[in-house]
Amino acid sequence: MKTLVVGGTGPTGPAIVAGLAERSHDITICHTGNHELPEVDGYRHIHTDVRDHGALASTIGTEEWDVAIVTYGRLRTIAEVLCGQVGHFVSVGGGPAYRGYFDPWRHSPPGLPAPVAEDAPTSTEADDGKSYRIAATERRLFEHQPEATHFRYPWVYGPRQLAPREWSVVRRILDDRPHIVLPDGGAMLNTFGFTENLAHALLLAVDQPEMAKGEIFNAADDECLTIRQVVEICATELDHEWKLISMPADLARPAWPLLAGPTSHHRLYDTSKLRTRLGYHDVVPAREAVARTARWLADNPPERGGQTEQIIEDPFDYENEDLLIEWWRTAVARPPELEWRFPPGYGLAYAGPGTSYQRPDTRI
Repeated sequence: MKTLVVGGTGPTGPAIVAGLAERSHDITICHTGNHELPEVDGYRHIHTDVRDHGALASTIGTEEWDVAIVTYGRLRTIAEVLCGQVGHFVSVGGGPAYRGYFDPWRHSPPGLPAPVAEDAPTSTEADDGKSYRIAATERRLFEHQPEATHFRYPWVYGPRQLAPREWSVVRRILDDRPHIVLPDGGAMLNTFGFTENLAHALLLAVDQPEMAKGEIFNAADDECLTIRQVVEICATELDHEWKLISMPADLARPAWPLLAGPTSHHRLYDTSKLRTRLGYHDVVPAREAVARTARWLADNPPERGGQTEQIIEDPFDYENEDLLIEWWRTAVARPPELEWRFPPGYGLAYAGPGTSYQRPDTRI
């Protein structure tokens, strides 16, 4: 099968190309050529500006493909240029297409519906510009490629990610920090997808065009981990012990790069369509994937103060971080002594640690 991969050198690209090679596809990689990887050597490469209509059309010409997988470039331009030249167009967008993904106040009460499914409202001109453009691009995509399969990616993690969430944790571990700030206890659920898992999702669509054509799918890991779980998995993998300092999200400024938004509302994808229609399951469980990513970052640390840290907007300002933690510890060190007539509890239905009602430990 003749397959065009637009991109191919980003976080998910090598896994996509490897999967296509295992399926004996005749692979062409179309990208700028600025970021070559040894993993995708040995395949035909087309170098052009995939964001420019004229340059792309001139380079592609009238060549046809059975499948095109588009993970990079200006999607609406690529969809138009390849109109009538591709049997199955598979593309990647993102969750910000959903209304409220960036701006939880677009809903009342505030918060992106959880979990958010593919038929949830998408952003309009009344929303922020980036969300609107992503949603508008989806509409333009299906105008040019009515039988396309489109994936809404979450935040991607794994090797070669330009904005690695885990670096905010891993660098603090490498710097032997004794504590880390968690917003609202780190209880937020923010959907992520490991590179190999997302590549697997796309390849399932390639394998089952009759089930995938004309459809939009959320793609993500099967398990969505909380911020705290990610922090603890990274620390365990890198053999580091520290104190987890929970404070309200609006005060937890050093942890804002982990929040990746103005509140701790959940951003949770509903991936049931992907699982039931295409048979998706993780090829790498999320907990193992986070541990792998932490180890990879420790072995391949980004430049300190460089592009990566500028993108995630983490200054690693430990002086101010320590001042904030010291202030917070002082503020909560002496709560008022309260004399409860009837101490609040978790409810009599609760039977776990800390229950106020000790039931007989009868085993059947």
